[in-house]
Amino acid sequence: MENKGAAVSVPPPPRAIYRSVGQGVPRRLRRILALDDFEPAARRVLPRPLFGYVAGAAETNAAYRDNRAAFDEWAFRPRYMIDVSRRSIATTLLGEEYRAPFGIAPMGLSAMMAYRGDIALARAAREAGVPMVLSGSSLIRMEDVAREAPESWFQAYLPVDESRIARLLDRVLQAGFGTLVVTVDTTTMGNRENNIRTGFSTPLKPSLRLAWDGAIRPRWLWDTMFRTLRHHGMPHFENSFAERGAPIIARNVERDFGARDHLNWSHIAQIRRQWKGHLVVKGILHGEDARRAAAEGVDGVIVSNHGGRQLDGAISALRALAEVRAVAGGMAVMMDGGVRRGADVLKALALGADFVFAGRPFLYAAAVAGEAGVRHGIDILAQEVDRNLALLGCLSPRELGPQHLMRISGAGPVGNSAGAAL
Repeated sequence: MENKGAAVSVPPPPRAIYRSVGQGVPRRLRRILALDDFEPAARRVLPRPLFGYVAGAAETNAAYRDNRAAFDEWAFRPRYMIDVSRRSIATTLLGEEYRAPFGIAPMGLSAMMAYRGDIALARAAREAGVPMVLSGSSLIRMEDVAREAPESWFQAYLPVDESRIARLLDRVLQAGFGTLVVTVDTTTMGNRENNIRTGFSTPLKPSLRLAWDGAIRPRWLWDTMFRTLRHHGMPHFENSFAERGAPIIARNVERDFGARDHLNWSHIAQIRRQWKGHLVVKGILHGEDARRAAAEGVDGVIVSNHGGRQLDGAISALRALAEVRAVAGGMAVMMDGGVRRGADVLKALALGADFVFAGRPFLYAAAVAGEAGVRHGIDILAQEVDRNLALLGCLSPRELGPQHLMRISGAGPVGNSAGAAL
């Protein structure tokens, strides 16, 4: 497994990337002791339609729920009386050194949830020494984000024709991004009826209900919406194409999310020929797709069901990891979906991931306290990873493997004679 979480020497010492929870953070964050604590706090800050957009998934939310349920099917098998005093959670991925084995997943419309939300996420990630992936459906120019955090990755939703793909890649390159993430699970948009039920729509339609939802959330109204309008004007989809996209209230905003049902592996081959940096394909859930990605020269895949927002009932990334890992060859294997604890990060690494991304919790953190909230979330998760790594008896993420887990529930093959461990 290339990139399997190798320990590296990254100054300052990797465990120093985080502070003690509750120290050096704003007072309003001192009761936030776990990533899950950000969600109810964000619900109190965000207007109902915006919170619904972040929290919502597709149709019955089955895929969203399974992202969490899959982690509960595995328990740890720790080893003790091992000297772990020199442990490190630092990790090498795609030839780059990071101070922890996790990063921030791409999330659209982040600047609607927190003032300059994408920049808040990127700055916090840069300070912590972990990657942040800028969404193609973001509302802040990619050039502005790259200027603040040059190490960030860019995630693209491919335009519908090859010439526009080529121009978008030129723009991403000129902006200074070194890693391109191509999301492939948006053949068509998922049925996000839950967003509609909470009053969210694309385009965002002004209404009395929306006005009321904003009025009863004055902190968001003044700190995020009014500041954005005053300093930057009406938000636009800035990064869908080489040129600026439509404003979020435009009737024709759907053009930025046009049908992609004709896209195929030939487009990945085209991108590979043009893009000389790291190329990652996101949205893989099947071994054959991972095999094809490797054949096209892709550097890494992100195993993901889009946070349950696309195909309802799709398997969780955690369930797909073993199959993808088995055929990945030299590609880096990453995953996202349902990650809320350091224990989740370590379980994913033990099941074959080289790296893990989390999304919603960090966007909730940005809504609650901007960059400080995101940094606090990173600190919490890093502490949990470090603590649990020690309790497992491991010195680094690269030591993790199926021997550290036992399946305690759920269907599926098991690997030893006792029928208990993978």
